Amino acid sequence: MTYDLRSLSLPRLGSRALAFLVTLLENRFVGPTLIEKLKRDAGITRLRTLDIAEPPTYFPTHSSEDPGIPALAQVDPDDSPYSDQPSAPPPPRGFQFPGAEQYIAAFRSGRITPRDIAQNFVTQWQASDAHDRPLRAFIAVRADDLAAQADASTARWKAGKPLGPWDGVPIAVKDELHAIGYPLTVGTRLLGGAPSTMDATVVARMRAAGALIVGKANMHEIGINITGLNPHYGTTRNPYDDAYHTGGSSSGPATAVASGLVPVAIGADGGGSIRIPAAFCGLVGIKPTFGRVSEHGAAPLVWSVAHLGPIAGTVRDCAAAYALMAGEDPLDPTSRAHPSVALDVAVPGSLRGIRMGVYWPWFRHASKDVVERCEAMVREFSRLGATLIEVDIPELDLERVAHVAAITGEIAAAMALHHPARRTEFSLDTRTNLAIARSFSAAELVTAARVRTRAMTHWKAAFRDVHIIITPATGQVAPRINPAALVRGESDLSMTTEVMRFAFPPNLTGHPAISFPAGYDASGLPIGLQVIGRPWSERLLFRVAAMAEQLVDRRKPKRWYPLLDA
Repeated sequence: MTYDLRSLSLPRLGSRALAFLVTLLENRFVGPTLIEKLKRDAGITRLRTLDIAEPPTYFPTHSSEDPGIPALAQVDPDDSPYSDQPSAPPPPRGFQFPGAEQYIAAFRSGRITPRDIAQNFVTQWQASDAHDRPLRAFIAVRADDLAAQADASTARWKAGKPLGPWDGVPIAVKDELHAIGYPLTVGTRLLGGAPSTMDATVVARMRAAGALIVGKANMHEIGINITGLNPHYGTTRNPYDDAYHTGGSSSGPATAVASGLVPVAIGADGGGSIRIPAAFCGLVGIKPTFGRVSEHGAAPLVWSVAHLGPIAGTVRDCAAAYALMAGEDPLDPTSRAHPSVALDVAVPGSLRGIRMGVYWPWFRHASKDVVERCEAMVREFSRLGATLIEVDIPELDLERVAHVAAITGEIAAAMALHHPARRTEFSLDTRTNLAIARSFSAAELVTAARVRTRAMTHWKAAFRDVHIIITPATGQVAPRINPAALVRGESDLSMTTEVMRFAFPPNLTGHPAISFPAGYDASGLPIGLQVIGRPWSERLLFRVAAMAEQLVDRRKPKRWYPLLDA
């Protein structure tokens, strides 16, 4: 084995210390020396001396070849406790997150209307923020616009002409995407002037299916960290325990779903930003294959690691939303010439035929509770027929460094027009990260792209004998919120590295990856499991997640704001 990822030992800085550090980093005399030290401590300076023969790969695109997904042939019902009827899957165990089907059934029966749902949403959203620990799931909600959408949906239902299985279902949109009538802030006070006059492609597809766009969900500022701490719009809180972070950068979407305000939200994932909050909040979130979901209408923050996808309470909702969002878009060249989107949400009778790869040194590099719960799930998958195969993935630490350079370098380029003239309008941790990101040279960024080429080769070799590779979703559970950091922010790069340990490779290489619940730690915080697949194998990822959904007793979040039963 060649495992080389390590835990970083970098100081955690509160607001006062961080403000002093930012002053030094932005000083043209002292800053370069200090930045050099920070990059060296994080191992990033390796990009300058690396002897690598591969040419650069700037976008992790994949050929359209069949991913080789096994059929998952069914077994005798007496041999398995799980149904395989797509039309009537067994419900998840434990607490039931109400999904799109429950909304549609309620509309069809006349028990409730989309207009009622819109009114309930506004009431419950306001209640979630009126608490002494506000959840802060949303940056903006336009109640008048939501009412107009709901009235149109209600009229369609009364006429017996709904648009389909999403008509009247409320969804949230991360404020990294254009949505008509809403400014695009990307979690800042610096951006977001005039309201958008267009929808991002994924928003347009959900809107065309009748979904109610309830508002713009909160996020970590410019997506540059993983907690959801946002001094501008308020820090999102975890509905399972509001003393803890939701995870980011798609923090608002996860908080909105986990608190019951919506069954589905649209997130964005450049380095785990869908999968990390899904794991922290006991939800299902998928980062599809690179280019599978159109990026048209997303804020130009990152390009080569960017992925859009859904966060949902159930596998069935996540899969259905993905199927609607995915597919070719003439407005996004990376979305063209892909295999067709084939999907079902049946729970397989077994996992026989699935070759499941595990890289144990990587898998076990996490907190005790995370490792125990995720290993228990691996044992269950083996019991249900999956063949466990040990794999080796070399140079993961080099992939980490390349990913840091790619994502922060691209964000720094995106913010260049607003920096440094208005840099004080960013939060302290954003200014810290941007100061370091701006220091990357062209040569370092080209080397990072060459590392991506090598990484894609390593991962292709790892998938030669397995269909999926399984890891924890995060290296620890959600971190506790530091009340002293809420106003100005903080920096804890060691914790960030622990959280992101399993998230970054699929962003660098473009492979699909899904996070779903594996259980809870001793204090009741959710733990997520991640499954990474071959390109275009989202169907298999959803089916494995559907099996896992039958193995975990889901728990009700402490902060719960239902709409159907409000």
